[in-house]
Amino acid sequence: MRTLVILFFLVQVYFGSAQNKFNSASVKKFQKELNAEYADPKTSPLDPEDLATFKTLDFYPINKKFFVKARFVRTENEKSFEMQTSTDRKPMYVKYGEVYFTIDGKKLKLNIYRNIELSKKEEYKDYLFLPFSDLCSGKESYIGGKYIDMKVPKGNTITIDFNTSYNPYCAYSHKYSCPKVPLENDLNIAIKAGVKKFHD
Repeated sequence: MRTLVILFFLVQVYFGSAQNKFNSASVKKFQKELNAEYADPKTSPLDPEDLATFKTLDFYPINKKFFVKARFVRTENEKSFEMQTSTDRKPMYVKYGEVYFTIDGKKLKLNIYRNIELSKKEEYKDYLFLPFSDLCSGKESYIGGKYIDMKVPKGNTITIDFNTSYNPYCAYSHKYSCPKVPLENDLNIAIKAGVKKFHD
């Protein structure tokens, strides 16, 4: 439950800063709010020894290249499935759609998912989950990939700001259960944006 409450906060932070146009100020706000959450013992996912010395997360430089406008394709009649996690927990998700975009001339595709339980809550009925991994995973960024919080788009385009991608809580402590990035969301490109790995 505690993890879910913190997730709700992150969703609100992202939704509050979401823009149709790139805005570095909104990314800075995201970073500031995220740091504040991680510094607060009541909401931080950090283990006590890490929290005692925590000052800031390590972010990649904000880069407009990693703010993309993607073509959104809603996938109808998808069956819900058990998302694999870092533990035996298997929450129910459903594939909600596909996004197609280009970075550095390379055509890319990701699947976006909806958490079944979360979508039953009125205030989060439009929440979508975008997990991904890339060529930086396991090197400069967390080996398990990263997440981006999204909202259901109103049309057939959607903006994705990789500058607001963040690590699963499992990057900070083994006490959490985190969804694993599906294999189909492994990008063959380096996404140097968002939060870097926490421990060397």
